[in-house]
This record gives sequence, C-alpha cells and structure tokens, in this order.
Amino acid sequence: VQLVESGGGSVQPGGSLRLSCVGSGFTFSLYSLAWFRQAPGAERESIATIDTESETAYRDSVKDRFTISRDNAKNTLYLQMDSLKVDDTAKYFCAAAPSGWSMADHGTWGQGTQVTVSS
Repeated sequence: VQLVESGGGSVQPGGSLRLSCVGSGFTFSLYSLAWFRQAPGAERESIATIDTESETAYRDSVKDRFTISRDNAKNTLYLQMDSLKVDDTAKYFCAAAPSGWSMADHGTWGQGTQVTVSS
C-alpha cells in the first residue's frame, strides 16, 4: 500500500490550494480515506474523512472552507482548500484504512506535503 501526496505550496491568506493523494497497491474503493495535518510543535490532527460511500466529515476549524473528495477510477483523494488562513500552515498527510478499520491503528500514510499560508 502506498500513498503519494502532491499540491502543497505557499499561498497568501484567503487563497486556495488543491491537494491530491494517489494510492497504489490496494483496492482504493474499499478503503476509507482521510486528510491529517501537523503543524510545528503540534500533534497530528484529522481534518477531513471520506468513507467508501463518499460520506464526509470535517474538523470544525476547516468546515465550510475545505472539501474532501475521491475519484476511485483514478485512485485519487483530493482536498480542496479555500479561504486559507495562517493557522492552516502545516504538513498535510493523506491516510487510508480498510473500511470499518481504525485509521489510527490500521492506516497507511503518505509522506506529506507542506502548505504554508503567509502574507
């Protein structure tokens, strides 16, 4: 199982970025997927999840600004980030776990992509 993120970068407050995560080595459509982030000195936090039925859930701090989606035909997970804030600065990771299994206990992680929001 392998996950590779891309799409990070530097952006001004109020700007947008779209992260992608391509999965390989597993049946993508049968896995629940998630985006996490970790800021310097902080713990890794879950920000958005999407299950095999494309039901989504978001951390309150990103709700209405971020959108998680998946394209099973392309084995790709996305995170559209709008109205970015300085506090969104972090390294962003995608994760995958078999449907119904704990992401924390059974998740596979990508290497992360850096997002920096500054003026």
